[in-house]
Amino acid sequence: MGIDVDSSERSETEAPDVHPAARSGLVLGALGVVFGDIGTSPIYTLRTVFDPADPHAVPVRAENVFGVVSLVFWSVMIIVTVTYVLIAMRADNDGEGGIMALITLVRRWAPPGERRTAIVLAGLGIFGASLFFGDSMITPAISVLSAVEGVQIVEPSLARLIVPVTALIIVALFVVQRRGTATVGRLFGPVMVVWFLTIAACGIGGIRRDPAILRALSPTYALGFLAGHFGVAFFALAAIVLAVTGAEALYADMGHFGRRSITRAWLFLVFPACVLSYLGQGALVLADPAHAASPFFLLVPEWGRLPVVVLATAATVIASQAVITGAYSVASQAAQLGYLPRLRIVHTSESTIGQIYVPGINWLLMVSVLTLVFAFRSSTALAFAFGMAVTCTITITTLLLSYLARAKWQLPLWVTVLGAVPLLTVDLLFVAANLTKLVHGAWLPLLIGITVFTIMTTWRRGREVVVAERERQEGSLTEFIDELRQHRATPDTVEGTAVFLNRGKRTAPLALRANVERNHVRHGQIVILSIDTEPVPRISPDEHVRIDHLGYTDDGIVHIATKVGYMQTPDVQAALARLDPADTEGVLDLDNASYFLSKVELHAGPARTMPRWRKKLFIAISYTASDAADHFRLPRERTVTMGSRIEI
Repeated sequence: MGIDVDSSERSETEAPDVHPAARSGLVLGALGVVFGDIGTSPIYTLRTVFDPADPHAVPVRAENVFGVVSLVFWSVMIIVTVTYVLIAMRADNDGEGGIMALITLVRRWAPPGERRTAIVLAGLGIFGASLFFGDSMITPAISVLSAVEGVQIVEPSLARLIVPVTALIIVALFVVQRRGTATVGRLFGPVMVVWFLTIAACGIGGIRRDPAILRALSPTYALGFLAGHFGVAFFALAAIVLAVTGAEALYADMGHFGRRSITRAWLFLVFPACVLSYLGQGALVLADPAHAASPFFLLVPEWGRLPVVVLATAATVIASQAVITGAYSVASQAAQLGYLPRLRIVHTSESTIGQIYVPGINWLLMVSVLTLVFAFRSSTALAFAFGMAVTCTITITTLLLSYLARAKWQLPLWVTVLGAVPLLTVDLLFVAANLTKLVHGAWLPLLIGITVFTIMTTWRRGREVVVAERERQEGSLTEFIDELRQHRATPDTVEGTAVFLNRGKRTAPLALRANVERNHVRHGQIVILSIDTEPVPRISPDEHVRIDHLGYTDDGIVHIATKVGYMQTPDVQAALARLDPADTEGVLDLDNASYFLSKVELHAGPARTMPRWRKKLFIAISYTASDAADHFRLPRERTVTMGSRIEI
């Protein structure tokens, strides 16, 4: 008997009407989680552009200030509003966004004749996801450093405490991760509302000093700056890109808050507040070029600077929290899609499925962030490294969206080219400008991205090799069942239920074969369970369950196939408990059932499946995999692990 209920893709436009109070809650939640990174960019963007320590710093002159502010405004407009809010957020995978969702969509919608193109684009997407881990390391360091650096504006003698205080805040931030964000998260939204209203008010105060800065909203100043002072403007782009850091978060967190909530929060509060802050800072620098040293904090009246430093620190902690949580989600999705080994994942909320904690990723990030803080020691120095990861990720996203415009949305070629060429031109200009900072730190995110990309692709390839060798050793499941049927008296049958986890029903589980051939015993009820991860975020527990009696309905052996989304954690006992005894050739005694796992011992062999260094890397990565019993939520006291040796 088979149960197969197809899940339909969910679309926000098809969803039922949301109560206004609930919609307001989603907008508030989005403000607290999604916009922390991009919302704190005004702290350091213009300061970095005019920083005299930069070998390519922009001279502080009136025409340059107008040009820079105009470039900031139109960069945010084109990259964030157009690319992400208006285009990317319409490319959802069952309501979920982010670069991993784009990879899945590219594979799903690629025409049969363009599989190679889809593979190349998916590889670029994996590299973009790899760069996100670099972003997750740099964002907490630069964000908290930039906020704490505000104390030297209030009291210059406190400058020596900036690095130690930053380190303490970062350690505290990572230590509390295991408690989850459910409680703290309720405070994030209101704090960010206060933050955006504050920077908007300060920006308006600056604009009142010199309303002429409003002319920078005209694209003629941005284009004139690029055309008339290309040598200066080109290098300025490496710092201007800091204004769009965090754009990926709008897309990645779409599944938690919905496209409409994020769009409204961006258009009606975040975008106006950031623009007003940049305009106010520009007016301040026009009035006195010396203010370019720290225009964000000098824009605040002297009596309010200390409270704003405290508020900025809280906002940057929230920004860091968002990107850390994003790293957990990307790592979890990558593991579910087969690009990373099983990870130990702790769900920190019973009501919110997306709130997870990944201990291994958490501590790795903490060590990496602290290393960056002590190595670079200032947000300005880190800014050179920050932009590289952001620009590469944005460019890869635009490429994938351009492909989907043809493959999924069926847009005419001329329309796709007309939209993609200007967007890619802007993106590639930013990438080229950041390449000039390679020796100043831009190499760091590239190194992190290449390292993570190598790990992910090596694991994917090694996993394919191991699966092929396991299938050869395990042999056909149907032939194994036929042999049992023909020689039923050979193995002794013991009462009880045994559950064997397997990848599918083509091959016999190694543990089952070893139990019969070496121990000469089998259980009365045998369940061979396969759990497949689908390229959609979530699947209902009652959907996509298939039961196969493997040719016989009276031998007590059934194969059960179930599926989970890539954002879900498998729960074997819960899946089995929902089955009807009539479909499983008897009642499954789940309270006393034994669970069998097959453990593989890996060795590098002479076969030319991978270069030897990749074989050793794959074996090393395999040791980091979480325990299978924990991953599938099996009762450890009733779980048996049986091993075998495989050469790769």
